[in-house]
Amino acid sequence: MQIAPQRLFYETQAQTQGLRFVFGVDEVGRGPLAGPVVAAAVCLHQFEFKNKINDSKQISPKAREAAFHEIFEKAYVGIGIIGENAIDIVNILNASHLAMEMAVKELIRRLPPEIVNKEGFATQVGLLIDGNIFRTELPYKYQLIVGGDAKCFSISCASIVAKVYRDRILEVYDKIFPQYGFAQHKGYPTEFHREAVKKYGSTIIHRKSFSGAL
Repeated sequence: MQIAPQRLFYETQAQTQGLRFVFGVDEVGRGPLAGPVVAAAVCLHQFEFKNKINDSKQISPKAREAAFHEIFEKAYVGIGIIGENAIDIVNILNASHLAMEMAVKELIRRLPPEIVNKEGFATQVGLLIDGNIFRTELPYKYQLIVGGDAKCFSISCASIVAKVYRDRILEVYDKIFPQYGFAQHKGYPTEFHREAVKKYGSTIIHRKSFSGAL
C-alpha cells in the first residue's frame, strides 16, 4: 500500500528545500530506571508498506515486530546505543542526543559509498528529529518535530526500530536477572520493578543517577 501523501509531509517539505536524503530520528528509553537509551535513524528508499507504521507506543508488540522487519527491507537504518554508565556520566538528555548522533552516523555508513563520497553530500542531508531540543555537532540541517513519532512517517519508522531493538536488549537482561521482570516492564518504574529493587537491590544495568526515582 502506498504511503499517504500527508504522512510524508515533512519528508516532502525537506526535499523541496534541496535535501535529497531525509532521515527520521527518534529515541526510546529516557524514562526507565535500567537499561540503555536506544536511537534509530531511518532513510526510506521504498514508499509502499503493507504493515501499520505509527508511533511505536500506538501499535502492539506483534505489529511492531512485523513493521520492524519491513522497515529494514525498505529503508536504510542506523542504530545508536548509549549504556547505563554513560547515562550516569553525561545525563539522560545528553545521552539521548549522543545515541541519535550515533544512529545517524551508522545510517550514513550503510549508504552506498558513491552517494556518501559525492561532493556536497552533507548539504543534501536533512534530519527530522522527534522532540523539541537536539544538541549536536553533526554538519547536517535538522528540524525538530514535537510528537513527530505520530506525525512523520520516517520518524514513526525510527520509533518502531528503536523500541523493538531496545525491548530485545531488555529481554536478554531478563534472562540474566529473572527476578526483576525486565521482559515485562522493560526497565520502566512499575510497582513490580520498584519492589524488586527494594527486595534484591540494584543491578549493574540500573542507572545510578536515577536512584532517587526508586
